[in-house]
Amino acid sequence: MRTVLGRPDFRLLFGALLASMAAESILLLALAIWVKDLTGSDGLAGATIFAIIAPMVLAPLVGWAVDRYPRRPFFVAANLATAALLTPLFTVSRAGDVWIIYVVAGLYGLSYLTLSAALAGLIRQLVPVELLADANGVLQTVRQGLRLVGPLAGAALYAAVGGWLLTGLAMTGFVTAAAVVALLRAPEATPADGGSRWTAELGAGLRHLAGEPALRRALLGYGLGSLVMGFTESLIFAYVDQGLRRDAAFVGVLVTVQGIGGLVGGLFSAALVRRAGEVGALATGVTLFGPAAVALAYPSIWLGFAALLLAGLSLPLITVGLNTLIQRRTPPGLLGRVVSAAEALVSGPQAISIGAGALLVGVLDYRVLFVLVGVVTTAAGIFLWRGRRLSAPAPSVPRIPLQRRPAAAGAEPEPQVAHPTR
Repeated sequence: MRTVLGRPDFRLLFGALLASMAAESILLLALAIWVKDLTGSDGLAGATIFAIIAPMVLAPLVGWAVDRYPRRPFFVAANLATAALLTPLFTVSRAGDVWIIYVVAGLYGLSYLTLSAALAGLIRQLVPVELLADANGVLQTVRQGLRLVGPLAGAALYAAVGGWLLTGLAMTGFVTAAAVVALLRAPEATPADGGSRWTAELGAGLRHLAGEPALRRALLGYGLGSLVMGFTESLIFAYVDQGLRRDAAFVGVLVTVQGIGGLVGGLFSAALVRRAGEVGALATGVTLFGPAAVALAYPSIWLGFAALLLAGLSLPLITVGLNTLIQRRTPPGLLGRVVSAAEALVSGPQAISIGAGALLVGVLDYRVLFVLVGVVTTAAGIFLWRGRRLSAPAPSVPRIPLQRRPAAAGAEPEPQVAHPTR
């Protein structure tokens, strides 16, 4: 990680993303709390999260739009647009204004999808292929750290200063990200005209995922695991209530423990990608989720802490493995569509899984469901592990001095390291 952070261009991007991810982390939970505060309804508050997820159905269109423009200016414009779309929140003052929060949440979900697709292309443009895993690992470590404090900070800020000031702080984060990325002086490749009908261009991302063996296996395996991993969103409340006999607020403690595991996973994810390859890292993450889920079938605080640490550890391995695989196995001009399609293929099963878990936990014993999650995710991990040779371990990081001294007169010039094709 030190190597990739030693690159001035990536360090600048990292600073921008730190601002935007902080804004994102404080905003998500605060929107749901705002709806709850205005209406008193848990169901209406939960619908805020659905509004954010719903735009995933537009993923092919979003990816097509992202691939039609240069990465850096598009990313700057998307951050400014995200800040602008939050402005209607300043008009919210009573229960009848809740629809405004829903509209903003939906637009924010669309913005999140757009920024993710643009970011993948921007990282691929700035970072050599041998440092992609390190770059993704750094960002995932920060994201996991912000998940530890961001939602709680957002909730505390909302309680202290209200939704209007919180909105202003979030807008500041996105504007700051846009301003910092605008300082980048990376070469911009002109997006190629696909020469196909726009309807064919929309489906190009899905066709690439289906036609590339490593990506196809990664999405099949992870998709299988995602069909049950979302159960845990509801099962964890039953585990705390029925198993540990504690108040629902104790879920916050378990989420914090999971976040600590996520930090550790983020720090070691790049090393695992270099040793086992992207599919191997993804397989490890999905497999580790299995014993973590099975352990939660037995109510014990200390066993629960160990299980949540393991579950938290698994998540960055999954994300870094999949993101790096997509970036390495996708032509730059197609990256926006492939990232958007992959996001939709992963988020769809997760959304179904969350809904199914909420229904099943009222019918079946939560312990049986945790065992089911463990068995299915372990099977998915084994399926992925058997295909790990489809993606060779990432190239080792070359030992390159960050700054070169000027060559003496008459001396041979130092060899330049060739960057991979953008």
